[in-house]
Amino acid sequence: MKEEQQYEITICSDSVGETAEAVVRATIRQFDAHQVRTKRIGHIKTEDEIRTIMEEAAKRGGFVAYTLVQPELREMMKEEAVRLGVRAVDIMGPMMQAFIDTWGDAPKRKPGLLHQLDEDYFRRVEAIEFAVKCDDGRDTSALLKANLVLIGVSRTSKTPLSIFLAHKGIKVSNLPLVPEVKPPKELFLVPGNRIVGLTMDADKLYKIRTERLKAVGLPFGAKYAAIERIDEELRYAQALMKQLGCLVINVTDKAIEETAGIIMGYLN
Repeated sequence: MKEEQQYEITICSDSVGETAEAVVRATIRQFDAHQVRTKRIGHIKTEDEIRTIMEEAAKRGGFVAYTLVQPELREMMKEEAVRLGVRAVDIMGPMMQAFIDTWGDAPKRKPGLLHQLDEDYFRRVEAIEFAVKCDDGRDTSALLKANLVLIGVSRTSKTPLSIFLAHKGIKVSNLPLVPEVKPPKELFLVPGNRIVGLTMDADKLYKIRTERLKAVGLPFGAKYAAIERIDEELRYAQALMKQLGCLVINVTDKAIEETAGIIMGYLN
């Protein structure tokens, strides 16, 4: 890719398009593709909409990724892709066809089934509200009510990981570890298999905290980002995690999704 050129991937769906966007973003992370942007178009109902979308994609020179459960819309997407010479990637179609070929079942052909207001949906909403309420140790009494407690020093991705897991229906409480602050007594009442410690290499944490100082306008030499202070905090956290007997994950080079996958596998 030429650095000065911008590229666009159009994401199409007859529902909200989250499935297709998740696949596209996972793919982008495998490349040095900072100049690639995505455009999501959801709730597509007609063939005319697809025709317009594909013509615009042809002008921009990108490609299209789509999840369309209606067969006539998928067929129109394929036809327009051929007519305009635009690459179109069918994300859901091959999976549905494999299901049909293997078990002889027929799909419901109803968009948005993943997002219906069912029991799972309300469980996710409850988990998200729980994660927000219990973020950064704000409600230590909730530690005993959580499905999972995340602990770690500042800037080890506790909050984004909590929210990501909450979207999976897991009630997560997270607690920052600071040498000068005694952990709440509730933490020691939580079973070790419901606690996960997050750690990070000191040099990586130094870079992250230094950038954080810049973002909030604090002086570069603040103790928060001093390597000596970071080493002290990491040693303290490691000793506490060992005392608790919990799983410890080094998140230095891991995306949130990768860490979440490890945790969900551990919980299961």
